[in-house]
Amino acid sequence: MIYLDNAATTMTDPEVVRAMLPYFTENFGSPSSAYGMGNDVRHAIALAKEQIAHLIGARPNEIYFTSGGTEADNWAIMGSVLGVKHRPHVITTQIEHVAVLNSCRALERMGCEVTYLPVMRDGMVDPDKLKYALKPGTDLVSVMMANNEIGTIEPIEELAAIAHENGTLFHTDAAQCVGNIPLDVRQLDVDMMSASAHKFGGPKGVGFLYIRNGIDIRPYIYGGNQQNGMRAGTENVPGIVGLGAAAEIAGRNLDMRSKHIETLRDMLLNEIKDRVPGTTLNGSRKYRLPNNINVSFSGVDAQNLLVRLDMQGLCVSTGAEITSEPSHVLKAININESRKNGAIRISLSDKNTMGEIDKIADIIAQQVDMIRGMTY
Repeated sequence: MIYLDNAATTMTDPEVVRAMLPYFTENFGSPSSAYGMGNDVRHAIALAKEQIAHLIGARPNEIYFTSGGTEADNWAIMGSVLGVKHRPHVITTQIEHVAVLNSCRALERMGCEVTYLPVMRDGMVDPDKLKYALKPGTDLVSVMMANNEIGTIEPIEELAAIAHENGTLFHTDAAQCVGNIPLDVRQLDVDMMSASAHKFGGPKGVGFLYIRNGIDIRPYIYGGNQQNGMRAGTENVPGIVGLGAAAEIAGRNLDMRSKHIETLRDMLLNEIKDRVPGTTLNGSRKYRLPNNINVSFSGVDAQNLLVRLDMQGLCVSTGAEITSEPSHVLKAININESRKNGAIRISLSDKNTMGEIDKIADIIAQQVDMIRGMTY
């Protein structure tokens, strides 16, 4: 088997697993307790905050742990508008992850106004479109840092500056970026950033929301006083320790590792295009995640192709999740039906090797040829 769906989830790093294990057994105490075991666990949570903060250029007290990227997105969006005395206004894009889109749709049902910005054919947000959409009372702009399907990296620094000129908060879903490419929240000047551990070698079921100090955002989950009263509930200590360990591991030689994966990506893309006529890249070629290849094959049904590739030992996907519905991202970039129906996403990691490139390209070419032979 060759695993090529790292945009969906990554393998938990063995070093991360080793870091987590004691917090299921020996160090199982509650971080809210006053005795020694509780103090040890609190220190472990504090260390994880430091590890994450170091990775993204934040301060430890700006890191809040969640159950994953979905909760972090919900919190950033809902928490920014709950309690405002005017009719809230939120701006997002048509290609966001469903965690953002469905949060915004929920807000609309509560009476909030939401503007969904269109994107260009490469998936990029036009900064002028954001300027035009902003109003004096706009509460929040939420734009993902990089698209989880087509890999396009957005001009977040420029978009955040435009929002701030209007006095508007800016949130970015960075689930595809944190731990995978170098980034710095100070340079980007974002107010909030969400991410999920399992996208960069950590465990599932834990993530974080970065909230810049001084930002007024409401809690999203109420209960006890955990995390300074901002996110109630006994902390998932093993998960948090795993998230911190994954952040530390990801920070080692991050730039070099990212460039290595980008080299693999380019080699594989070139091999596929050479061997499979009628291949089209979806998303930006220049501003792209180093591990993402989203391509369409003319005359091919992607679902049929996925089944065939799985039988040959390749794990790829058509996008964010298993669904019979057409991708809202591919629809938003306005490509024709043939390209939509024939699109697959390949997402690499540093576990993939140059020796696998030829094999992957060969299998894809063979299966595409077989489908086309049956169709034509």
